[in-house]
Amino acid sequence: MTHFRLIVGLGNIGRDYEATRHNVGFWWVDALAQSLGARFSQEAKFFGEIAKVNHGLRLIKPTTYMNLSGRSVTATAHFFAIAPEEILVVHDDLDLAPGVVRLKQGGGFAGHNGLRDIATQLGDANFWRLRFGIGHPRDSETPRQPVADYVLKSPPLDELRAIENAIRRALDAWSFLEKGNTADAMQSLHAAPDKPPPQKTIIDKDVCS
Repeated sequence: MTHFRLIVGLGNIGRDYEATRHNVGFWWVDALAQSLGARFSQEAKFFGEIAKVNHGLRLIKPTTYMNLSGRSVTATAHFFAIAPEEILVVHDDLDLAPGVVRLKQGGGFAGHNGLRDIATQLGDANFWRLRFGIGHPRDSETPRQPVADYVLKSPPLDELRAIENAIRRALDAWSFLEKGNTADAMQSLHAAPDKPPPQKTIIDKDVCS
């Protein structure tokens, strides 16, 4: 049974990036921290903002920008002697549609430079991943849009609602994840998503319509 000791939300720092698709990892760990009553504080030696929950669990948001996320994860993991399989990295995924969320251990990077840098810096890709679908530009109204431009744009409102519904479902699955029960977490997360409820957004930021 997996015992998570470090949860990493991936994103880019700065107001220009807050509401972009690439920051969904930040969105989820922010929501998790709020639900657990934890607060982030800047820790220079960990190259990120870190929050301690309980029982040795820590949440971190690297402040190195996405492509250098491994610096923060490695510094934290080495300091607290955290093994790769005790790390859960939360990130956006182009290969999944908005509203889809998946949990897996290890695997490739699918072009995600944050994941690649973490694996390179750790020397091990066996960490867990919580993958939030953001869709791919080829399936959008602008199929020729470069991927780098697409992930750094805010999703339209319908996609945002779907992503937020996935965030809620992943928060509900925390009751399994905190106990290391990844099998039941997968069963819960991989079920067909419910219709997003018509309510205020979780992400209290401006988005494109």
